[in-house]
Amino acid sequence: MKGTYWLIGASEGLGEALARALHKKGVSLVLSARNGEKLAALAAELPGARVLALDVKDAAAVQHAADMLGEIDGMVWLAGVYWPMSAEALEPAPFLEMCDVNFMGAARAVAAVVPGMVKRGRGHIVLTGSLSAFRGLPGAMGYQASKAGCMALAESLHADLRGTRVKVQLASPGFIKTRLTAKNQFKMPFLMEPETAAAEMVTLMESPRFARHFPRVFSWLFRCSRFLPDWAYYRVFAPK
Repeated sequence: MKGTYWLIGASEGLGEALARALHKKGVSLVLSARNGEKLAALAAELPGARVLALDVKDAAAVQHAADMLGEIDGMVWLAGVYWPMSAEALEPAPFLEMCDVNFMGAARAVAAVVPGMVKRGRGHIVLTGSLSAFRGLPGAMGYQASKAGCMALAESLHADLRGTRVKVQLASPGFIKTRLTAKNQFKMPFLMEPETAAAEMVTLMESPRFARHFPRVFSWLFRCSRFLPDWAYYRVFAPK
């Protein structure tokens, strides 16, 4: 893995950890997020890294940023927001914010960079989904749906671009110790440090595989849930 990679959502958590991991491997980085101060502080520790503050809800700004960067080798989508929420206590503003940032933000980034990569005949797209995306979960309105959208987007991109020199990959992590998961009031099995999750993503990015779901043992629960009939799935995962 070499060249210039644009990390969107790099100011903290998994994004920050991945930036550090890729920098150690000699990757040239462009760091984006809304918080320019945090990005600048991180870039100061990563010589050569460039900062491009960005709000992914602004389609024109995302496209302008991509145009400014020109020919990049890869884009990694890491941005995301999260609030625990059930349908019984739906709050429209944070619900729509999750959908707008987590999925539409990813769509805006893809729309901004993929045409150029296809035209050049090379590139690398990595979208960060979630183990929660495999099937509907209670208390996950907005987040689960938006991450399922990211998963479907990655799968469709991969289906179209297989056999080309534009590589598409999907990373689906479980619980990562960040300020977002700190909002959860329940026990989080297999809770990972951001550095552990970043190492998993580097392994994926350096491999020819399309997807990596981690932690592996925890991922089996979500992946196998797809094979359960509805009555059994909801009885287990959403008992009433």
